[in-house]
Amino acid sequence: MNMRTEIGRMLKTGIETAFPEASDLPDNLSSMLETPPDPNMGDLAFPCFRLSKNLRKSPQAIAQLLAQTIHEPETADVSCIGGYLNFSFNKSNFARSTLESVLASPGSWGSSSEGKGKTVCMDYSSINIAKRFHIGHLSTTVLGNSLMRIYRFLGWNAVGINHLGDWGTQFGKMIAAYKHWGNEKMVEEGGVNALTSLYVRFHEEAEKCPSLEEEGRAWFKKIEDGDPEALKIFNWFKEMTLRDAQKVYELLDVHFDSYAGESFYNDKMGRVIDELKQKQLLRESDGAMIVDLEPWKMPPCLILKSDGATLYATRDIAAALYRKDTYHFDQCLYIVAYQQQLHFRQWFKVLELMGYPWAKDQLHHVAFGMVSYEGKTLSTREGHVVYLEEVLQRAQEKALNIIREKSPNLDNPEKVARQVGIGAVVYSALQNGRIKDIDFWWERALNFDGDTGPYVQYTYARCSSLLRKAAPVNAAAPDYNALANDEAQAVLRILSRFPDTVREAADKYEPSMITRAVTDLAKAYNKFYYEHRILDQDTASSLARTELTKAVADVIRTGLWLIGIEAPERM
Repeated sequence: MNMRTEIGRMLKTGIETAFPEASDLPDNLSSMLETPPDPNMGDLAFPCFRLSKNLRKSPQAIAQLLAQTIHEPETADVSCIGGYLNFSFNKSNFARSTLESVLASPGSWGSSSEGKGKTVCMDYSSINIAKRFHIGHLSTTVLGNSLMRIYRFLGWNAVGINHLGDWGTQFGKMIAAYKHWGNEKMVEEGGVNALTSLYVRFHEEAEKCPSLEEEGRAWFKKIEDGDPEALKIFNWFKEMTLRDAQKVYELLDVHFDSYAGESFYNDKMGRVIDELKQKQLLRESDGAMIVDLEPWKMPPCLILKSDGATLYATRDIAAALYRKDTYHFDQCLYIVAYQQQLHFRQWFKVLELMGYPWAKDQLHHVAFGMVSYEGKTLSTREGHVVYLEEVLQRAQEKALNIIREKSPNLDNPEKVARQVGIGAVVYSALQNGRIKDIDFWWERALNFDGDTGPYVQYTYARCSSLLRKAAPVNAAAPDYNALANDEAQAVLRILSRFPDTVREAADKYEPSMITRAVTDLAKAYNKFYYEHRILDQDTASSLARTELTKAVADVIRTGLWLIGIEAPERM
């Protein structure tokens, strides 16, 4: 039984009984329920001011009459505080209904089919070719991976797209650097690190010899024109980068349905340019072609440079049209840092002006904060970069040292270290609201105490250990009165709200809501664990507490999976 739905039903019946003359009442009463700031005030509350206009009464008068009318003590006691109608669940029945619901669908509590028949495209990670996967791509990668899992959990067809950064003058510069200072053996042995060194050297040398910039542009023009030598080197760099990045994706358990990057749309620009001309949206400005967005208080959207070259906006428009035609999406999410906010507003508006109304309500820029490293901004050009593979490897090594110290007899310590170490890094990226900047510090990210991934994982392992120790119980039924205490009720409230948390995380594109929910659940369960003996001689009570433990383990495992973290059975 969903208590929010049940309270909504009680509320509807009470209003119809107390105010038979009422009409045009809202039919989404359960969604209007709020959680009181203090549990002593109740488990759910209804703000009666929502009914004042319809019923032509004060919120206090409405609350008082409804409190006198609604009487279902087997579900909840009703009281009023000011203009609020408060519901305090019957603790024993609340425990029974919540645990029965969670345990009836192991691994899927909180899932739904609400997205059935709908498609969401997710553009995330979007690494740059000829550069190693650095920590600056951590947020977009884990955010996108989590949102993919959340949407699929809610029944959506989710399409993951890695929109590779594989176009632009920088690739001409890379080839120029390779021709001047590199060779095949050097690059094959050094891999993407060698390409990065060449890129850094190009900019160092270009400061002394500015003509190198023109040489880089010339090589990129060769790529655009299909020059065999330029394309061979370019594709070689691209294949090498993807092989290197795949090692990180495997560690994070991240998968994509498409790797169509910027170069994929090189032959799809014509449609965009032709439509803009046909609809008289293009105008010339200093030799370039733009779409004027001054009426919407935005700078012009640059479509073609003075030399006829396309830009990011042109390619993003072409990509959106291709994805709509190919996937027929209902939503398309772009998980990109907030610095690009104006860029997305501009080309979203251009698509809308082109006559595509879906651009207004189906395209969404899911912005997130920037990642820095120990107070320093990351810059490949300046050589200040922290590679994500090295971060993940170091996290595993640190986790392995701790595990060997605390659990020397643990089977498969390397596997657990991988789960814990990588989980710590992912958790650090999804712990707070996505719009906040992340300053990555080893000491914080790999702290195994407090609000951390390892803490939540350890709670799951604790639950698993208890369940392994629990002997078969002969009691006919659990005694849910054993869960009427404050500590158990706090756990149950978090369990019961988990489906709403998942749905809200999807609606707001905010995986941190799930991160916070599993952390709060772990804290609440540990408090219950320390205050109450789980297994004792009272078999009926033990069964109830064991069921609670089983539900907690299930929801923690589910929540961790939704944010891209594994749950070790032993730690």
